Amino acid sequence: MIFSVCIDAVFRGVDQGEALEKVAEAGFGEYEFWSWWDRDIDALAARAASLSLSCRALCTRFRSLVDPGERDAYLEGLEETVAAAKKLGARFIISQTGSDTGAPFSVQHRSAVEGLKAASSLLRGKGITLLVEPLNRRVDHPGVWLESSDEGLRLVDETGSDCVRLLFDLYHQQISEGDLERRVRAGVDRIGHFHCAGISGRHELEKGELDYLWIFELARGLGYGGAFGLEYFPLEDPLAGLRRVKEQYGTL
Repeated sequence: MIFSVCIDAVFRGVDQGEALEKVAEAGFGEYEFWSWWDRDIDALAARAASLSLSCRALCTRFRSLVDPGERDAYLEGLEETVAAAKKLGARFIISQTGSDTGAPFSVQHRSAVEGLKAASSLLRGKGITLLVEPLNRRVDHPGVWLESSDEGLRLVDETGSDCVRLLFDLYHQQISEGDLERRVRAGVDRIGHFHCAGISGRHELEKGELDYLWIFELARGLGYGGAFGLEYFPLEDPLAGLRRVKEQYGTL
């Protein structure tokens, strides 16, 4: 099993160097984070290298894919993010689609597909995959456009590029739509990454209604060979929680 620790969630408020040290101390080899533009990524890359940690993913700038007027800004931000990802050795860039503009759904869908096609052209040959992430509206992201994993997969399919895949956040999708087994089975060949957190509360994996052992075994049994991102806000000592993940799921 490959796990990637989101340092901005699990170690919220902790200095990035210290957070990386704790990831390594807990026995993990990969990390991910959200925004790169407000931190010293050269220092981050150097510290991670000294600890033999690999960067799995980071977010691109928060520009809208569903608003054609933001297309150029989105692509400019993505190009900057690719440069940051190269410095860090990251293989994945996470993208949200933006807030609902109020335009007809089909118009926003078309804008997202056109933007993703332009993004895939920018990414071609760079060894980096763009991950489109649906988010839940009910609890965390009111007004966001992309909530459905089915629609997310449709975007991936219509973009038609190996450079674009779905980020299936199990926390968000359980809140917004449920029926996780069927959805994972239907989309596993187009899922590039998973995010994991307990429901409700978005805390440690075992603090909630999802059986993560079953989910991990399901995805692995379907041939998924990627990583599972630990993107939760701990209720207890973060290091203890990470060590428990290693104990419970590390040998799968």
